[in-house]
Amino acid sequence: MKKWRWLATAKYILIMAAILGLFSCSRTAANSSTAGNAAGVMPHNGIQRTYRLHVPSSCTREAPVPLVLALHGGGGSGQKMEELSGLSDQSDNDGFIVVYPDAVENHWNDGRGLQNYRSQRENIDDVGFIASLIDALAKIYPVDRKRVYVTGVSNGAMMSYRLACELTDTISAIAPVVGALAANTVKTCSPSGAVAVLIIGGTADPLVPWEGGNIKFFRRKLGNVVSFADTLDFWVSHNRCPQTPEVSWLPDTDPHDGTRVKKTIYRQCTQGVEVALYEIRGGGHTWPSGSQYLPEYLIGKTSRDFKGSEVIWKFFKKFSK
Repeated sequence: MKKWRWLATAKYILIMAAILGLFSCSRTAANSSTAGNAAGVMPHNGIQRTYRLHVPSSCTREAPVPLVLALHGGGGSGQKMEELSGLSDQSDNDGFIVVYPDAVENHWNDGRGLQNYRSQRENIDDVGFIASLIDALAKIYPVDRKRVYVTGVSNGAMMSYRLACELTDTISAIAPVVGALAANTVKTCSPSGAVAVLIIGGTADPLVPWEGGNIKFFRRKLGNVVSFADTLDFWVSHNRCPQTPEVSWLPDTDPHDGTRVKKTIYRQCTQGVEVALYEIRGGGHTWPSGSQYLPEYLIGKTSRDFKGSEVIWKFFKKFSK
């Protein structure tokens, strides 16, 4: 029995040593020269919450580093979000930490109030979990608390809106992809300050309707959202932006993908934030330049005219608290 315990303890020490060695960006490290990936566990409200973390090789304990939270879609995971978004590669290029949290039973409590999913049925405190996760990472890594950003896809996009509503003092900018504001969230959202918002959506999305209404997957109705236009107007109004936006079209770099991208951006909003919409004409329920993870007849077309992770980071890096 004693030998078994010794072996278990030795195995634990080796695992922890490997993790600590991997993350040379931590405050306890002398310097940083290697990137790292690992899975993490953090208890919150009696539930063991999990996440994936990517630290770029450029991260050092001397310099504060931006933090990006990337929220997966319904039924997904942090690992799938990492694979879909390409944000870890972007992290290596631009020197920010990215964390991919996991929702309880793969669905975020985004405010729709559905009974289908445990997180919403039991009103799981995902806002509190994300806030605690940011705090926990900032104690280990040199996180720049003025440059904390959130992006998400689908269910994760709707969760990012909720975080902007309730963690406004913590989050500098959000970039929801193929997700409009939940109808319930519009009624309750009261941000304490300005937050920069970049919305990316497809006009031919078969799941989240561009014009608002019921989210549908096959014959299942999964809650109501307002239109993307109303979502844009909500943040333009909240951030007190000028009424005249800049409108342009992105180059059609892939004429065969069946999409064109219209860019609408409101600048010089209160506290210097911006609100932008990338309207993907003909685009579906997909991440720009990401994988076609399901057949086109189920989720629509994937735009190849721009890289989602690149555009999102270019937007994020302009803003700090």
